[in-house]
Amino acid sequence: MRILITGADGRLGKCLQSILAQHTIIPASKSELDITDFAAARTFVKSAAPELVIHPAAWTDVEGCARDPEHAVLVNGFGAQHVALAAAELGAAFLYISSNEVFNGRASQPYREYDATAPINPYGYSKWVGEQTVMRVNPRHYIVRTAWLFAHGGKNFIQAILNAANAGKALRVVINEIANPTYTDDLAAAIAQLVETERFGIYHFVNEGVCSRYEFARYALDQCGYAETPIQPISSQMWQRASTPPDYAPLANHAGKTVGITLRPWREAIDAFLAKEGLNK
Repeated sequence: MRILITGADGRLGKCLQSILAQHTIIPASKSELDITDFAAARTFVKSAAPELVIHPAAWTDVEGCARDPEHAVLVNGFGAQHVALAAAELGAAFLYISSNEVFNGRASQPYREYDATAPINPYGYSKWVGEQTVMRVNPRHYIVRTAWLFAHGGKNFIQAILNAANAGKALRVVINEIANPTYTDDLAAAIAQLVETERFGIYHFVNEGVCSRYEFARYALDQCGYAETPIQPISSQMWQRASTPPDYAPLANHAGKTVGITLRPWREAIDAFLAKEGLNK
């Protein structure tokens, strides 16, 4: 299968290229493909002639999106529409990476794929716009929502916490934000399974289980020899930021399980990440 991967220089994009290496991969970095320019995107996709487009390309700076919501919608919403429409003109399928932040965080149990969306911040809204535009222009679509990604080769929550602990800094972590820590390697593997099925629709791919940011940080520290390092639990209201994340936005993988795709529990995923990084003690 010929697969075009946007955002190919990002961490998920690189991971997807590796795990889908048995296919013919056409990687497209940000510098090669301007998704905000429809004519340019259309020309690029047409020349690539893919059978499937996987679209991790996005503006993922949540705080930046809050400061410039119009640009967030342009990139994450209409940028996705441009590429999805170009793919549809070729009869190619389209897979859009979305977020748990399309939900408002007021649920009492993890969100299933077809629960009502109601984003409460500009990043979540821009990803919701992307979902809506993709579903309208390309009937052969997959929407894959995920949450709290951590990956090799760049900044992530685990590395930030460990760096702060190693530097002897005081740690303050939010206790009332709850979701699913998700290992990018596991997400990429799930996507690779999904695209073989042609079972189009909405999917929630997260590592199994739910925790708070505080529990996430505590587990990573404990596994890396910092069990004695204290963390001050704080509420999200005590952490000043431009964006307002949903308090309770874990995802339930209901649709994926119906086609035999599950991800391991989040603690096991963190253990695997730390082992690969050589950080666990």
